[in-house]
Amino acid sequence: MTTSTSTDARAISTKCLRAWTTGDLDTTRSLLADDVTFVGPMATTHGVDEYMEGIGHMSEIVEGAIEKKVIADGDDVCIVYDLITTSAGTIPTVGWYHVHDGKIDSVRAFFDSRPFATARD
Repeated sequence: MTTSTSTDARAISTKCLRAWTTGDLDTTRSLLADDVTFVGPMATTHGVDEYMEGIGHMSEIVEGAIEKKVIADGDDVCIVYDLITTSAGTIPTVGWYHVHDGKIDSVRAFFDSRPFATARD
């Protein structure tokens, strides 16, 4: 592990989180690999088009994110944050990003999805 690799992965991952949670989908797209995968409690996507479609829907109810902790180890970055939504309130979340060749190629999200189900009822 080199410091520059961890620093770059950290910068790319935090920039992506900030971009999509503020509605900057062009920047979000620019940080993703074409074959990016996403796995979370409410969806799994394969490829940048599916990922962007999902993020587009989420960005309609997301007001922002408050980062609590960022942990970088080489190309892996975990961001602990509160996701602020209009419909489900504040959702404690962890995003695990993997960066390869300067682009995010996988994202795993960990959060309790029950508030989203309640918000739809």
